[in-house]
Amino acid sequence: MSIDQSEERTAEAPPEPRFTWAAVRPLLVRLHFYAGVFVGPFLLVAALTGLAYIWTPQAEQAVYDHELHVPAAPGVVPLAQQAAVAKAAVPDGTVTGIRPGPTPTDSTQVIFNRPGLEPSFHHTVFVDPHTGTIRGQLETYGSGQALPLRSRLDGLHANLQLGDFGRWYSELAASWLWVVVLAGIALWFGSRKRKKSQSARGRLLSWHRMTGLVIAAGLLVLSATGLTWSEHAGDNISELRSQLDWTTPSVSAALPAATPQGADVGIDAVRAATLQAGLSDPVEIRPPSAPGKAYVVAQVGREWPTKADSMAVDPATGRITATLPFSDYSVAAKLSRWGIDAHMGLLFGVANQIVLTGLAVGLIAVIFWGYRMWWLRRPTRGDARVGRPPVRGTWRRIPGRVLAPFLVATAVVGYYLPVFGLSLLAFLVVDLIVAARRQEVKA
Repeated sequence: MSIDQSEERTAEAPPEPRFTWAAVRPLLVRLHFYAGVFVGPFLLVAALTGLAYIWTPQAEQAVYDHELHVPAAPGVVPLAQQAAVAKAAVPDGTVTGIRPGPTPTDSTQVIFNRPGLEPSFHHTVFVDPHTGTIRGQLETYGSGQALPLRSRLDGLHANLQLGDFGRWYSELAASWLWVVVLAGIALWFGSRKRKKSQSARGRLLSWHRMTGLVIAAGLLVLSATGLTWSEHAGDNISELRSQLDWTTPSVSAALPAATPQGADVGIDAVRAATLQAGLSDPVEIRPPSAPGKAYVVAQVGREWPTKADSMAVDPATGRITATLPFSDYSVAAKLSRWGIDAHMGLLFGVANQIVLTGLAVGLIAVIFWGYRMWWLRRPTRGDARVGRPPVRGTWRRIPGRVLAPFLVATAVVGYYLPVFGLSLLAFLVVDLIVAARRQEVKA
């Protein structure tokens, strides 16, 4: 091939455009816009219901004061006797756990599995540890022993009290929240040098950006932890964690084959052994789940990130057979525990609740400002009643070497987060239909 021919072919094939912010910004604007407009209502509901849930621990203490608290008095009735009193009140129940009151003014909680209860629900009897009398009985939920008020608000936040169908709402919100946040961060960095507008919409945009940037990290944590509870993405995340050995460990309750069967030192001796070994309150004592299994005593405090140790105790001898300190958890298991507790407002107590309140209020404000800006973009003439969306066709300006990995990454994320993938596909279909109708009108 001659030099002239080479130069001629080079001139005929223009070089591939370089990746620039100007090429990708319109796509991010359109993605941020559509996600905000269509997913905004779901995020708003999640923020409002989450705001209602945040302060339920304090509300529980007031609403269920009689069940949770007792007058301080000298002396304590043995735990075994307290459990027997509770068992007599629930003859059709099976004791699955006992939580001694961590202070002299706290009641003992005897937890039962009972026929007819929904999954993850328990029947709990509250016993005065000083007198051995029953203070009340309530249906509780989950490992955190949420009382009826908190469990109802938890269900409202998780599924709008609509069961599995309602869980689509929360999964949609959690699936898109991180996308909206990351796109917003990218747009903020790309527009820092732009001159700020003094118009009403310009001021709203400034508040929208700065508030979104302040709460961005917290929203990303809420999105990630929220997805772990979701129906479809949660299953995929659990499977991925299992494959990567990131699951939360549990203390072994298995006993040696030579251990005598039938003998039982009792709950009080089990608690005394673990207390002497340094397992401080609050704890839950779980009776052997089957012959050949040990008692399991586990710390259940959620305010401090290290109080999650557990021990197994031989029912025949009262000896500790296994210990699992929280320090032995993998980094992934620790992060999962801390993230979930932070999402629920339990980690570090009131400080966590204040931060979550700020995040919820900030998200509500950002959503309001976003819709307000959209409204201000509406035409003042013609038949249109809402603001114009960003320009279409922006993806064509992005170089193939950048667009291809982006599409592959989107497909992978859509596989693991199926509600995100399906809703994204729905957005694209709606966008194409709207564009086709506009072309017909112009024709």
